[in-house]
Order: sequence, then structure tokens, then C-alpha cells
Amino acid sequence: MKPEKVVLCASSKYEQKFYLNEEFKGLPEEIKKELKIMCVLFTEDVGGILRLEFDQEGSLNLVTEAFDEDLLYDEIGCELKIKQLQKDKQQLFSSLELFYKVFYLEDY
Repeated sequence: MKPEKVVLCASSKYEQKFYLNEEFKGLPEEIKKELKIMCVLFTEDVGGILRLEFDQEGSLNLVTEAFDEDLLYDEIGCELKIKQLQKDKQQLFSSLELFYKVFYLEDY
């Protein structure tokens, strides 16, 4: 049975940490570096937490959340930044989805 969601990586403004799921440690170093930079810059800019998650079909989703008491979280800026990332990083995200479908979902 496929998991509902699989987190690829996450970044938290609150903890000032970046997390890369150990299952993806085999990704090329340049990809891991690009993910880290992208996620950390995102949370430094708008705050909150950013997670990149694969759904059951292998689509990569950018999910954000913030603590209720976080008055500095920029919800509008967050949505705009996600749309910009989806446009600017389309090739990276498509490649990650293909990688996930082939190696994890075994969807040839």
C-alpha cells in the first residue's frame, strides 16, 4: 500500500532547520543543495514552514503552514512565492516527480 504523502524535504523558520528525508539521500548533491537553498530562502522570506511532499500519484506539492500566533507570517506573499517557484523550478520539480514515480512508485 502506498503512503498517502511522502515528505521530500522541509524547512522551518521557527527552528531554523532544513530536513531532507533519508530515503532521498541518493539524490545528486547539486539537487539536494538546490532544494536546501530554495526551501531555506523561502521560509526566511515569508516565514512559517515549507514542505515538499509527494502524493500517492507522485505529484510534488509545496505545502506551507504557520503557527497561529505568528503575526509576521506573510500568507499572501507565500502564495505568490509558491507560484513563482512552480514557474521557475518547473524542470526541477518535473524531474523529481519522474524520479519518484520510477524509483519509489515503480511506475514505468
